[in-house]
Amino acid sequence: MIRLNSDYLEGGHPLILEALMATNLQQTPGYGEDSHCAEAVRLIQVKCRAPGADVHFIPTGTGANKTIIASALKPYEGVISADTGHINVHETGAVESTGHKVLTVKAIDGKLTCQDVEKLITEQADNEHTVKPGMLYISQPTEMGTLYSLYELRCLSDACRRLGIYLFMDGARLGYGLAAPGNDVSLEDICRLCDVFTIGGTKVGALFGEAVVITNKALSTRFRYMIKQQGLMLAKGRILGIQFETLMRDNLYETISGHAVSLARRIRQALLDKNIPLLVDSPTNQLFPVFSNEKCLQLASCFVLETWQAVSDQETAVRVCTSWATTPEQADAFIAAI
Repeated sequence: MIRLNSDYLEGGHPLILEALMATNLQQTPGYGEDSHCAEAVRLIQVKCRAPGADVHFIPTGTGANKTIIASALKPYEGVISADTGHINVHETGAVESTGHKVLTVKAIDGKLTCQDVEKLITEQADNEHTVKPGMLYISQPTEMGTLYSLYELRCLSDACRRLGIYLFMDGARLGYGLAAPGNDVSLEDICRLCDVFTIGGTKVGALFGEAVVITNKALSTRFRYMIKQQGLMLAKGRILGIQFETLMRDNLYETISGHAVSLARRIRQALLDKNIPLLVDSPTNQLFPVFSNEKCLQLASCFVLETWQAVSDQETAVRVCTSWATTPEQADAFIAAI
């Protein structure tokens, strides 16, 4: 069975495994205060062209999201998210377990519009009987594999700054977004326009781990305290540092992300050639083809795909994911099967 239902099923990139083995018996300071974490921070700052950015490493995506939001918000504040946003639909109420409500807005293909965000902020900004919006959460790519353009990101950033709330970008799959054709948003743009964002490792070559990049110094104060309180500070912090040190060196992150996107584009073209509709036309490593239920059963004999949603009584949208580790042979096998 070939699994094309997620982009984190494999382990780590071979270069990461080699680096971990080579440093296995090193004795270094703990809790992320070692030379590997320091070098990983430096490399991220260079890539972002943000020498003053505050960078921290957290083992999981949900942990990063929860820690960032809980650290930034006052007790009476909530975080705005697309109704399809990861913190709303896939994290078991992790954010809300910290006492902060997720304020949802109807998304269009996974994305929020500036007008809808401004409307919610304005409606709830000065009413002490409702949760006050304190942060906007978006992801790049979105849960639907779509991308915010630079213009759209700039509009959201301007609205957040004008209305006094933080902008947080979840970059769990950021590498695949940066590598997508048509993308016009760079790491430097994200640094300039967001108050905080993450660079995902778990889904892009690492065994596990997310890098939290804080560009608004107001969010940096005592952030490590919050990491520790949430139970997310690794004693052997160098294990995270070594992985990001490897990913950020010699454009490995960009190269393996581009590999996944190129295979997804090959599958996308095959779907279009066969007149198979797409629920959303994603330019990244996630595809959402709509098959007949009969065809879904046929494909299930050879492939593990994620059922996304029923489109009609006879049709179902499934999610197809490529990753840094997907082989051309796996992509060709799926193309042959359709």
